[in-house]
Amino acid sequence: MIRYILTCTILSFLFAVNAQNVEFKAGNFKDDKDGFKAAVEAIKKGDEYFALGNEAIFNVKGPGLNYELALIEYDKAQKFNPNNASLNFKIGVCYINSPYSQKGIKYIYEANKLDPECDNFMKFYYAKALQLDNKFAEAIKAYEAFEAVYKKADNFNKFVSKGKKECRAARGAVASPIRAWVDNVSALNSEYNDFAPSVSTDGGEIIFTSDKPNGHTPNEAGSYDKDIYSSSLSDGKWAKPEKIKGGVNTEADDISNNLSYDGTKMLLHRSIDGQMDIMESTLSGLNWSSPKEMPFQISSKKANEVFAAYSDDGWSIYFARDHATRSNGFEVMYSSMQSKIQKNYMAAQMISTVNSKFNDGPIYIAIDGETMYLASQGGDSYGGYDIFVSEKTQGTWGKPVNMGYPINTPYDDFFFSTTANGKYAYIASNREGGKGGFDLYKVTFWGPEKAPVMATEDYLLASIVNPMKDNSIETKVDVNKKSFTVFKGKTIDAMTKKAVQANIEITDNATGKVIETFTTNSATGKFIITLASGKNYGIAVKAEGYLFHSENFDIPKGAADNLVNKVIELKNIAVGSKIALRNIFFDTGKSTLRPESNTELDRLVKLMKDVPSLKIEISGHTDNTGSASLNAKLSQDRAQAVVNYLKGKGVAAGRMTAMGYGSSKPIASNGTADGRQQNRRTEFEIKAN
Repeated sequence: MIRYILTCTILSFLFAVNAQNVEFKAGNFKDDKDGFKAAVEAIKKGDEYFALGNEAIFNVKGPGLNYELALIEYDKAQKFNPNNASLNFKIGVCYINSPYSQKGIKYIYEANKLDPECDNFMKFYYAKALQLDNKFAEAIKAYEAFEAVYKKADNFNKFVSKGKKECRAARGAVASPIRAWVDNVSALNSEYNDFAPSVSTDGGEIIFTSDKPNGHTPNEAGSYDKDIYSSSLSDGKWAKPEKIKGGVNTEADDISNNLSYDGTKMLLHRSIDGQMDIMESTLSGLNWSSPKEMPFQISSKKANEVFAAYSDDGWSIYFARDHATRSNGFEVMYSSMQSKIQKNYMAAQMISTVNSKFNDGPIYIAIDGETMYLASQGGDSYGGYDIFVSEKTQGTWGKPVNMGYPINTPYDDFFFSTTANGKYAYIASNREGGKGGFDLYKVTFWGPEKAPVMATEDYLLASIVNPMKDNSIETKVDVNKKSFTVFKGKTIDAMTKKAVQANIEITDNATGKVIETFTTNSATGKFIITLASGKNYGIAVKAEGYLFHSENFDIPKGAADNLVNKVIELKNIAVGSKIALRNIFFDTGKSTLRPESNTELDRLVKLMKDVPSLKIEISGHTDNTGSASLNAKLSQDRAQAVVNYLKGKGVAAGRMTAMGYGSSKPIASNGTADGRQQNRRTEFEIKAN
């Protein structure tokens, strides 16, 4: 019994010792003087960066690399002595003011346990840690305790008032969440910072920014510059993100801002020599062009400009600007074009109704032109950046309204980008539970409350277990006042199924007015536009060497949130065009057509009937295996077999000729099996039209 009591006493003593604040004094480290000296030097160096970071934060500016560089030094000292309150406090502050905010909580808690008086700002950051930990009532008390002893009559008190206000708002929001799921898009995220998503109007394509290792030289803090990545959605799954092709990504920070509604242009901002400017890149085929800096009215030389967004009508650019003399960080502005032809922008104007006393932006303008989504550190935020919505009434943007929990949290939640129907959106957040610092999240709005159709538990699990597809259009969500239909598709060759670049005109048939003219992608044939519901539209498609295509379609009024996905097959009518029929199959060494050839042959039948003036030559080709005479006969017989099939389907014999060329016209080397396979083919050539 005595031994048991003695053991407990020793353990209690050891626990008390471990909980004590161990000062960085030489007397505490007599056995390791060199380690002590190195740790003190590291703290001294880290303190220089720490002071610069604090100054920036309390001036509503970005801290740059200062906290990262401070952490490198503090980590050296922390390994030597992890039980110092002041050092734990400083490490916690560095993390809390970084994308990795959650990591700071345990250090602040530890510092407060070791010595709650270790720093004048201990109570303030203890309150911040409690706030991030969703302990809002305790956080308010900690803010009040700090406020009671911190009597300096300067601008800092606004941060204390802000913190208390955020906790009260967050407490109410968590108790009354909005009808939405917020799911981590793990397929797109890494252990680094993935943010700035911009999704196509149909939800099938996304671009975003990441600072994951990219093969470039890391900076002095060991982190990499930011590059822009893209991914496509197929069968409900995002493909592995890849760097976008072309001239956008450099060794500077390249940060995606906003895709145009048709997906052919992109706004981004880039950091060059310490200044951030807005640029624009254009998609041509699979490649994005080298970005061009926006005019001086937007990308000025006297300020930083970031987070640009296109307006719904293409006349304006919305963005955030940080004047060197401005004490409230970034503010939302816009600049409109005087002429779409010359793109002469007017002087930028501040949107006073949406700006707060803290950083505002990024911005996203919904396709209805009447809804603005913006991130802000001010207003009725729950902490960090929150996403707000502002509605335009009689030409004026209204006061931003917090979008609610779980979209917003005490962490940084920003970069809102939505699909055309308003049902899905993508955001960036560094909330707890992510893979890295900032992660990408998908928001799914439930819509108006309805009678339950499944067990509550199953309903809440459905967002991850059985997610809805982004590019399928479901029940209407009344986020935007106007209803729109996404019209997407691609233009391809009717025979080869390969992409064709084509010019498309969309006409409002009621007025006869051409409302949209665009060119499909040269590499993929893809296009995507958004049309107002309640109209009958005409579509005219033209491509050089192809038959003109036109049709009309209705989008009834009230048919909101539809998706029209159309593949437009164009018929090649250019004289001299040769098209290989790769899906024509014969029995080995014979001219007997196999049944699996019928699909390809029937497409050719349709082309001949759709273009009655077309005259063609059907040609057969072999590799060089065997005698030339046998190859010539076999190729002739096979060409004739195709002609006979077409005749049997009603195509006039006078419009077709059969020619066998044997092995005389190879298109690949006969020295390989693959080359010989390519040379064994059936073709048709347009001879007249």
